[in-house]
Amino acid sequence: MPSQQVFPSLVVRGGPIHTFDPAGSVVSALAVRDGRITALGDDVVAGPDTEVIELADRAVLPGINDSHLHAAWLGTRWPETLLGGFTGEEAAELRAAILRAGEVCASLGITSYTEPGLGPGETGCFGSEVLEEYALLAEEGLLRARVTVLRLFGLLDGPSSLAGFESGLASPVPVSDPLWLNVGGVKIFADGIPPMRSAWTHHCYADGTHGSLLVGGEDELAAMISLAHEAGLVVGVHATGDRSIEAALGSLRRGDHVVHGDLVTGAQLARMASLGVGLTTQPAIAEAMRPMVAEALGGEVAGRAWPLAEMLGSGVSLTLSSDAPVVTPDWRVHVAAAGRLLGVSGVDGGLLRRLLRCYTTAAALQDGAAGWKGALTVGRVADFCVLAVDPFGVAFEDLPEVGVSMTVVGGRVVYSGEQLAAVDLEADAGEVAGVGGGEEQD
Repeated sequence: MPSQQVFPSLVVRGGPIHTFDPAGSVVSALAVRDGRITALGDDVVAGPDTEVIELADRAVLPGINDSHLHAAWLGTRWPETLLGGFTGEEAAELRAAILRAGEVCASLGITSYTEPGLGPGETGCFGSEVLEEYALLAEEGLLRARVTVLRLFGLLDGPSSLAGFESGLASPVPVSDPLWLNVGGVKIFADGIPPMRSAWTHHCYADGTHGSLLVGGEDELAAMISLAHEAGLVVGVHATGDRSIEAALGSLRRGDHVVHGDLVTGAQLARMASLGVGLTTQPAIAEAMRPMVAEALGGEVAGRAWPLAEMLGSGVSLTLSSDAPVVTPDWRVHVAAAGRLLGVSGVDGGLLRRLLRCYTTAAALQDGAAGWKGALTVGRVADFCVLAVDPFGVAFEDLPEVGVSMTVVGGRVVYSGEQLAAVDLEADAGEVAGVGGGEEQD
């Protein structure tokens, strides 16, 4: 007796679906069952009980993966941002903050993010209790996005010791499903940032100083990285100064990444590419902070900071991220800012595809998850966002106005503009311009 045909639970069809597979394929239909993509294009067949989403004039992208987003902190502050000028008090309840951040991320098409820096050295939005709350939410099925956590064994934007780092590595990690909560890495603050005169750099600040490492010295930094590798962990090093980047590259290895890289040099980018060390940077922060870097280090140094064109052309695995709530988590704002940094304001589909890969396939690679997320291919998780129009026909300067109609994670609709109350998204590009002086980026 022939077996009964198994139909998908969800079908999306009738518009461009950008798969971001290696060939850059665009298909017209996608099928989902048990949270995974089961068919694409002409192979998609809906059954009598299949939920069907008709795209009409809308388009599909792989889910946005923000590789550096402080979600618990974001949830206490939104729609305010640090560079937009925080006012008022932070909310105290961590569960509510994480859930609030999940709502915001879902409304923006964000299906994965990295929470970069939780650990015993901090409290509140950055303490170990946040990781414990994440584990509970994951167990209860309440997360709207997949979360990667980097643990932190020191102070955010502050010092850490080798003894404290070693002790932190021995602290327990809550058990969780790594498809939803992956705690596989650590974050190390090598230095601060140029506007605070705390980035470690070969350049000279106005007061004659060069900044310094926050970990004691280069030997301590190397020892921390080595201990993390011995524990089987990937390492993200917050390094903004060229000198701190140089020091970190002496110990980082394939799969690790540099966070921010404000003053990275061309030679360092080439070395990172050869080592397989990634880089995550934030275009909107680059725009906002360049005047402050000029004040701290001079216009010539500021003009060479955040060399996005070199980053893109270097062969480095580059991810774009927000560092929210330093600025908005809205990836559309950051991609538009990247266009401005590159001198592009009109339609440029090739550049847009390259930048969106920094928010999808490259971010999945940084998470160690390139085999199961980041692209829309058969067997991968069904994480995607539906946009009101196809962004590849939109000018860079108009990208922030492209609406997010729907967000799907694991085949489950976690946001629908037609069904859910709109989340207040007024913290947009205008906030980025409202910059105060001297705040840290994380």
